[in-house]
Amino acid sequence: MKLFPRLPLLGAIFLAAQGLGAFADEAFSPYGSAKEVMREYPKINQVFDVNYDDPSSLNALYSFVKSTRKFVPGKTIIVTHGPELRAFAKENFEKYYAVMDQMAELSEDGAEIRMCGQALRAAGFEPEDMHGFVTVIPSGFAEIVMLQADGYRYVNPTPLSVVGIRDLEQHQD
Repeated sequence: MKLFPRLPLLGAIFLAAQGLGAFADEAFSPYGSAKEVMREYPKINQVFDVNYDDPSSLNALYSFVKSTRKFVPGKTIIVTHGPELRAFAKENFEKYYAVMDQMAELSEDGAEIRMCGQALRAAGFEPEDMHGFVTVIPSGFAEIVMLQADGYRYVNPTPLSVVGIRDLEQHQD
């Protein structure tokens, strides 16, 4: 428990008022500033584990895959096995056409989209109900385990946006 939690703030205000703004800035960044390290990544095969409540989260997946593939060469496999699979159904194309265009683009760019057959059938679908760029496999989890055994690196792309986070922090008083 801090006895004087506002003391650093009061000190910084005092120093700023004394015309020592540069020194006061250091009080707010006692650890210095971040370094940026640019590097090239080696070829690494990746498996993205996708299980989203909301099919619109596939928009975030699209961004994650595009960004990762931009920096990390290698094969990319997306394994979908959650409620988002309904967006891949041909009967829902009108509702999800924008995100399906993104998924088709990923497929055209070389990413494989594999769908859990157990989840698909539990949701009431058959393989022929899905778009042609989807490959139905027996089990999503078994596929991920197999790919990891083959050297693929596991990626769990949780769709949490950082857009506006800075503003959120500045408005929480």
